[in-house]
Amino acid sequence: MSPKRPPFRRWLDASDLSWARRLVVVLTGVALLAVACSDGGGSGNAQTATTVPGTTVPSSTGATTAPTTTPKKIDTIPGMPGVPDPSNLYSETATGKMSDAVKNALPRVYVPNRASNTVSVIDPSTMKVVDTFAVGLNPQHVVPSWDLKTLWVTNNAEGTTDGSLTPIDPTTGKPGAPVAVDDPYNMYFTPDGKYAINVAEARKRLDFLDPHTMKVESSLDVPDCAGVNHADFTIDGRYVIFTCEFAGSLVKIDVLNHSVVGYLKLSQGGMPQDIRSSPDGNTFYVAEMMRGGVYTIDPNSFTETGFIPTGIGTHGLYPSRDGTKLYIANRGSSQVGGPPGGPGSVSVLDFATKAVTVTWPIPGGGSPDMGNVSADGKVLWLSGRYDDVVYAIDTASGNVTKIPVGKEPHGLTVWPQPGRYSLGHTGNMR
Repeated sequence: MSPKRPPFRRWLDASDLSWARRLVVVLTGVALLAVACSDGGGSGNAQTATTVPGTTVPSSTGATTAPTTTPKKIDTIPGMPGVPDPSNLYSETATGKMSDAVKNALPRVYVPNRASNTVSVIDPSTMKVVDTFAVGLNPQHVVPSWDLKTLWVTNNAEGTTDGSLTPIDPTTGKPGAPVAVDDPYNMYFTPDGKYAINVAEARKRLDFLDPHTMKVESSLDVPDCAGVNHADFTIDGRYVIFTCEFAGSLVKIDVLNHSVVGYLKLSQGGMPQDIRSSPDGNTFYVAEMMRGGVYTIDPNSFTETGFIPTGIGTHGLYPSRDGTKLYIANRGSSQVGGPPGGPGSVSVLDFATKAVTVTWPIPGGGSPDMGNVSADGKVLWLSGRYDDVVYAIDTASGNVTKIPVGKEPHGLTVWPQPGRYSLGHTGNMR
């Protein structure tokens, strides 16, 4: 009788694998165990594989493994709602994402007529003006409040001390009693909802107001920002960048400390107008009226990174509801004023490629200026600044409907719009 084999020897003699193959398995397992137990502090000859967020790693069989990391969470300022999708800060402004705060709002387009001192109210279902009411002197923009409950008309009464804000109740479409505010050319709200920012353009000043009473709580002078007017906030809410129309530059503001971080002189100067962030927050687009295009800006390093030609008199910037495109209004004049029937157009820029994919001319000429996109994303509404009309532009075809309004319509808003809160202007929603 043969001597009894030890357990290890019996395992090697198994019929399913040869002794040699079993030995390879054992040695491979020992090697892998040694690697797994290593603390990474060896001689430095070992290589470590890394996984980029959102990618997959091929296995020896050709299969793929699921991503092991998630996009970095955005560290926002205190009180600011979080950023659900760091790759698209417009994710909550998509079609259908309506806040309960706007559930009773009438579907309307509110048009401030700067030279008529009135607001025209359009019913978008009929494309007709259904109401017109008087407001203060020189109404410039209709601005949704941070909490989405009030629309504010900024009457800056150019060159006087008679500036005011006229509140509109969006559930009735009717105005309330005006509030005296000095030189409100435009207005924004800090991302935490703590302040309204009155853009006192003629004063070269930003006033931080109580967002409900509109009383001044503090002011910040921006002496090197002549023509301060339009703005957008970084994805984390820590900074806001304003355009300086008459200085050919930008100014960056620390939101929490109410202080100037610095100024950026644009390489070709010009007259910068509206400004808007890319979906991922890494690029700001700045409409430049004199050059007819948009500057691209890195908001973090606060540097200029490029220029994209669009059309004559580039002015207003509006993201599509799906966050893939930027509608760019070219007013048809490279000067502050302009004649009716100018070569106005709308360019459509692809955020992913930073390239203009199509340009829609205004039939018969026109002056597309400020506005916004309908809640369903199907219509781009823009004021016709020098033609006393409003344009309703089909975002699928570029077809244009013209609606007569008051004299010199400016920063109209479409209401309601999707979103959790408003940063101001004509509906910079997040």
